[in-house]
Amino acid sequence: MFSHPKYNDEITIKTWPRILEKFYSYRDFEIYDNNNSLIAIATSKWIMINVKTGKIERITDDILKAYGTVDKSVFDKTLIEKAVEPEYLKLNFKYKIQRRDIDTNGHVNNINYISYAIETLPEEIYEKNEFNNIQIHYKKEIKYGEIIKCYYSVKHNKHIVTIKNEDDSILHSIIKLY
Repeated sequence: MFSHPKYNDEITIKTWPRILEKFYSYRDFEIYDNNNSLIAIATSKWIMINVKTGKIERITDDILKAYGTVDKSVFDKTLIEKAVEPEYLKLNFKYKIQRRDIDTNGHVNNINYISYAIETLPEEIYEKNEFNNIQIHYKKEIKYGEIIKCYYSVKHNKHIVTIKNEDDSILHSIIKLY
């Protein structure tokens, strides 16, 4: 985030596929305010999943032809860094997934991960910080009725929230706010 829009401001989002390769794709985003000033950039990595089987599938030539790619990147780095689970974790938030958390794919909507991360932050961190950078690494989907545990840690001035299932056997996500 370079600047923050105010409530009720109109924004324009431009997005394009940058890479379509084997099983994954990168998609970049630019967000502009109503004065056409660039206020934010983002990149995401997508994996092709068969909705019937839930398994990863290869991106077909038909999909590649339909979407194509644009040779433009919003960041200097072309790859998203691999998320590593922090060694020290402090449990700060436990939550049972509600209907309102679920999207049309039957799992937690991506935007809710940010809400869980914000709820996990210690009060003094939440009050003092305006986070302009967010990295979310999705590892395993969360479904309705599951209980999640959100752990907090900090490393190199990055506030890290790790989301796991109730018995800590499944890592759902690692979120970095800085």
